[in-house]
Amino acid sequence: MTRDIDNRFLGELDLTPELIELWGELPGVMFAVKDAQGRYAAVNDAFVRRSSASSRAEALGRTAAELFLPELAERYESQDAEVMASGRPLRGELEIIRAPGGQPGWYLTTKLPLVRGVPPDRAPVGVVTISTELSLLGSPPAVGRGLSMAVDAVRRALDSALGQIPSVAALAGLAGMSTSSLARNMRRVFGLAPQAYILQQRMDRAMALLAATDLPIAQVAAQTGFYDQSTFTRQLGRLTGETPAGFRRRSRSLNPPTPSAKSE
Repeated sequence: MTRDIDNRFLGELDLTPELIELWGELPGVMFAVKDAQGRYAAVNDAFVRRSSASSRAEALGRTAAELFLPELAERYESQDAEVMASGRPLRGELEIIRAPGGQPGWYLTTKLPLVRGVPPDRAPVGVVTISTELSLLGSPPAVGRGLSMAVDAVRRALDSALGQIPSVAALAGLAGMSTSSLARNMRRVFGLAPQAYILQQRMDRAMALLAATDLPIAQVAAQTGFYDQSTFTRQLGRLTGETPAGFRRRSRSLNPPTPSAKSE
């Protein structure tokens, strides 16, 4: 019954089975169509692998709350509501997506409203979403010396464990660029704006420290440039749906740390 409803909805949008099948072949690109009630009407295999569903058919007719961690589902549904209410796309949203119990992955998400009808009676009927895994961008091409210096500055700051992450303006100065030029070049090479790139690097380092060391959470936050532990906790929760302690427990259950990884 649910599948029949989904097929009628897709038919109204002129999304043919062939087009849905084509999207299904894209590795690392999550594709989904939702109706106005937040039910998935079409998904691909990459989506299934990052959800709690075991097949496309199992995902159809279900909501984000039924397929993802509660905190992540709440964020996805909030995004959908904003896109449908405003009629404006959400583009290039950096986020972490993972299945319950699975490993996190970095994605760039774009959501477009599905609107049907004739003005002035046009109304939103759903949302189409594409989330592209950042690793699909591959190794960045050779970059100019200035951009390399900016990227190295972020990594050196994280390696120093002092938590003093350069600002975007400081990175632009190191690169010998304006902030707009830095943003343009970072988007071209990494697919991310400077702030998003910095956040990705900080969160990757923080998650690595949680998984591989016994450092107190407050120290992990300080070493990766967060104002305090509560700020770090909110940011990790927004991206992963977990608290730092919960992320550490799950990571330890999957990959127990070696004695050498423990802090002094």
